[in-house]
Amino acid sequence: MNRPLFISIDGPKGTGKTTLLEAVTQALRLDGNKVIRLCERKNDPHRGETMALVNQLSRSPCQDLEFKVCERFAESRAWISRHVLPRQPADSIILIDRWYPSDAAFRRTVPFDKILRLNLERNVQVPDLHVGVVTTPETSWARAAARTRGLGSTVIHNLDEQVACTEAFERAVAEQGWVLCRNEGTVDEATRQVVGEIQGVLRHL
Repeated sequence: MNRPLFISIDGPKGTGKTTLLEAVTQALRLDGNKVIRLCERKNDPHRGETMALVNQLSRSPCQDLEFKVCERFAESRAWISRHVLPRQPADSIILIDRWYPSDAAFRRTVPFDKILRLNLERNVQVPDLHVGVVTTPETSWARAAARTRGLGSTVIHNLDEQVACTEAFERAVAEQGWVLCRNEGTVDEATRQVVGEIQGVLRHL
């Protein structure tokens, strides 16, 4: 490869993204690939401001404020696209935990096509492969409830909201042609699917 391969892993809370990312990373490295793991949250230079807006939206939901949240995330991703992604080795596979596809799950009043435009207008880097990780909402809700930190969400507070979040995200996956990984079997099964998709992209570079 003469440039990094950029892959985003997105989905609702509790779908097993972190566990899957770790397994995919290990599998790719065992196959001799150089893998860089990034997280949108940890690379946002203005995370405090971003989350202050998200918390404000949670307390006082409205479309104008939600649009500001979308803008804030897009600006953060634009900064990461300019300052973080170009520093990665040219022969690496970059796996990022959350990117703009996640907005399809968590935003409620701003249409995703408008969110997508916000990101593209700011030259946010488009992944070579988008992987959407889902389970049934009941499964992800139960998984989150079993974790010490719970769902850990400022925007999803009950099962009905988790259902809406999951349905909205799956619609976006279908409309945008992203890879859907239904992570309800074993981690090995999901890992094989995602690694296979990545290998398919590598073959065409």
